[in-house]
Amino acid sequence: MSNINTLRNNIIDKLLTISNQDYLNALDKLLQQHTKTDMKVNLSDAQIALLKLSDLDIENNQVISQDDLDKEDLEWLKGL
Repeated sequence: MSNINTLRNNIIDKLLTISNQDYLNALDKLLQQHTKTDMKVNLSDAQIALLKLSDLDIENNQVISQDDLDKEDLEWLKGL
């Protein structure tokens, strides 16, 4: 994984731990100032492959509802 992807993932991990709404609002405002809607995102070959696999899952109706997924997650967690 490239350094930029590692950095991005580290930031995302840290963001997921923040529960202070004022702090998150300030970060959101900061990010909105630097986000361009017409900005092209370059995906890695691995990301493109995963997206193609997810398209195949959708085409083959190999999907699960969020509620069912949540139930499966809870059952899995109980087994730990």
